[in-house]
Amino acid sequence: MKILIIENEVYLAQSIATKLGELGHTCEMCTSTRDAIGSNNYDVVLLSTNINGQDFNPLIETFKNSIVILMVSYISNDTVSKPLSAGAKDYILKPFMIEELVRKIDHYQDYEKLKKRNEAYEKYLAHTFSNTKHEQNLDEIELPLFVSSNFQKYADAFAFEYAQKKNLPIHFLSLSDSKALNEIASLPQNSIIYIIDYQALKKSDKKRFCDLIQGKKAIIASSDKIEEVAYPVIEIKSESNVFDKGEILPIEDYVKFIVLNYQDKYPDTELSKKLGISRKSLWEKRKKYDIIKKK
Repeated sequence: MKILIIENEVYLAQSIATKLGELGHTCEMCTSTRDAIGSNNYDVVLLSTNINGQDFNPLIETFKNSIVILMVSYISNDTVSKPLSAGAKDYILKPFMIEELVRKIDHYQDYEKLKKRNEAYEKYLAHTFSNTKHEQNLDEIELPLFVSSNFQKYADAFAFEYAQKKNLPIHFLSLSDSKALNEIASLPQNSIIYIIDYQALKKSDKKRFCDLIQGKKAIIASSDKIEEVAYPVIEIKSESNVFDKGEILPIEDYVKFIVLNYQDKYPDTELSKKLGISRKSLWEKRKKYDIIKKK
């Protein structure tokens, strides 16, 4: 990382730069905020608030895209509270161990990565679900809830929209994963659990599953019609069919959709013929997509 050290105690700045340099970071130093405002291309800015007569706000604004960590000799409104309110990320009290400083740097670097990744995911989901809609009043929804949909994306959109409205974290699980049932039992109560592939669950496991989700904020999706469950069930259908306006499925997704939704309606010989593949290829597709055919 490229790190700027703003410290009027030159020996201290050199000591910090040397230790961070040994860890592979590139460090630059200056002794006043005025000297520092010439550039803003830094990952981290270590700012000493012991520099008398300096206004830190313009500098913090200049480095708003960097991780600004205050280096303070004492805690006061001017040395900590005001700079943090202006946008600095954290502070460290002098004298400090370099390991503690590195821990703070790593923590905020990880935080910024996760923040950017989350923003990208939110934009992607908003784009992906832009053509989906449902008629459910989310304020009236009670969980656990089963969602039956002929198109997986509609159930996905409903679950993520509900979690966003309730401002709760969301956990995603597929019942095609053999470890899913054990994982459900260990998840926290104050979060949404979005579970797909209920149609893949063996009949012998369904009672245990329904017992596990009791009292949990769970949304369970299935591509099949849901029957004989003791929880509310809603059905969300595409207005036309799987090929919505502007929706063109990749070949692999199309094959998966057809196998999931029509394997119980046609024998394998006819289904493979309609897909233009052999029965062996159909078996291989099921194995690839973890699709369990009901017997």
